Amino acid sequence: MKTVDVISKIEEVIEAKRDTFIDISDRIWEYAETRFEEYQSAQLLCQALEQEGFSVEREVGGIKTAFIGSFGSGKPVIGILGEYDALSGLSQHKNSSQKEPLLERGNGHGCGHNLFGTSVLAAVVAVKEYMEEYNIPGTIRYYGCPGEEGGSGKTFMVREGLFDDVDCSLTWHPGSFAGMFSATTLANYQIFFKFKGIASHAAASPHLGRSALDAVELMNVGANYLREHIIPEARIHYSIVNAGGLSPNVVQPEAEVLYLIRAPQMEDVKEIYERVYNIARGAALMTETEVEIEFDKACSNYIPNNAIGAVMHQNLQRIALPKYDSTEKEFAAEMMQQITAADLKSTVAEVKRQYGVSVSKEIKESCFLNQVLPFKESNEILFGSTDVGDVSWITPTAQFWGPCFVFATPAHSWQLVSQGATSIAHKGMLHSGKVLAGTAIDLFMNPSVIEQAKVELQQKTEGVPYECPIAKGVKPSPIKQ
Repeated sequence: MKTVDVISKIEEVIEAKRDTFIDISDRIWEYAETRFEEYQSAQLLCQALEQEGFSVEREVGGIKTAFIGSFGSGKPVIGILGEYDALSGLSQHKNSSQKEPLLERGNGHGCGHNLFGTSVLAAVVAVKEYMEEYNIPGTIRYYGCPGEEGGSGKTFMVREGLFDDVDCSLTWHPGSFAGMFSATTLANYQIFFKFKGIASHAAASPHLGRSALDAVELMNVGANYLREHIIPEARIHYSIVNAGGLSPNVVQPEAEVLYLIRAPQMEDVKEIYERVYNIARGAALMTETEVEIEFDKACSNYIPNNAIGAVMHQNLQRIALPKYDSTEKEFAAEMMQQITAADLKSTVAEVKRQYGVSVSKEIKESCFLNQVLPFKESNEILFGSTDVGDVSWITPTAQFWGPCFVFATPAHSWQLVSQGATSIAHKGMLHSGKVLAGTAIDLFMNPSVIEQAKVELQQKTEGVPYECPIAKGVKPSPIKQ
């Protein structure tokens, strides 16, 4: 069967069900459920998979909102990874060029995971119909992966062995341009440091109190001094999640800070963590408080696979990029006015760094980067983290950026939430589903590429065996309120 016929079949299947996919995406956008609490979103996707003839296993790996939808049998087994969690504090009206929270301090899909999870649904449905029609052997799986935002759901799933029999994995991420995700990412640890002191009247008897909040502040000061003395690619972030109460006339008996430590390799993360841990102990010693450590989550650096990536990039080039009507262009122009010059400059620089492409100065007027960026092997670091990294250590994995937003729209922002349930985003979502489907079908038809990908993964990890960074006793947990 000719390639053009494969693409035509994918287009036919996904376009016939486009209204269903759009409805599912918008409902997940409305649910806006955060890490490991995506009950409605997961249920909606599971029901859609079952209606399409997939067998669905719920609550896999002991995670209530994780699932696997499967069709077919035997080898190769190709998994496509889907996400559907939102972010806290990013509630926003859709299709608005002004910041307008739907719910004050509410949640919002600030990374486009409503599009992400639904696009994968569209992809596996198209692959299933193709496999049925042409009697293609093998197994296609939808991996429902919760808690990517600050939860590392996939890392927990890897720890439980859910990817052990997968021959390769595919995924993507909503973005503001079309191109391969070929850079590596930062590994990380996320840890709670809980300080316990002694309460006392802050005026009458402050000398009898021992302030847990003082300990948190001293720890943060120490960590800030540490920044100069770690490798430049590393990052240390923190958030005070419990300041000890609202009464300044009480010496705070408890306080808690959450640290996220990132670095290119897990061994770097571990080294920096030990130093941060010593700073916490020092803060406790200075304030005569106690400190308790609670390991929250971790993830490994991403290993891009070029053998599969080349096939994925071919599909990015074959499937036409979305086209926009006058109404969409008008809204895009309004949104572009809400993107700062700094964000635009940063995205232009990142495209140049990652892909060697100079973006035209007219991008401010055109609003969209209407090209597929070139594919090349990369030694660059994308300064973020993803739990796709742990999957990539277990099985060959490739991913791409799908064009869903106005160029340079910053991630984790109200601007992205606003666009996430618009026709612009829907077009990018369906386009990305077609790319995933085309890639999976190409790999089913050419399993030798998967074998090449496995050799590549062995070469890239030679001498460094995978060790899950989350210990067995750590359990996935929702965001602490």
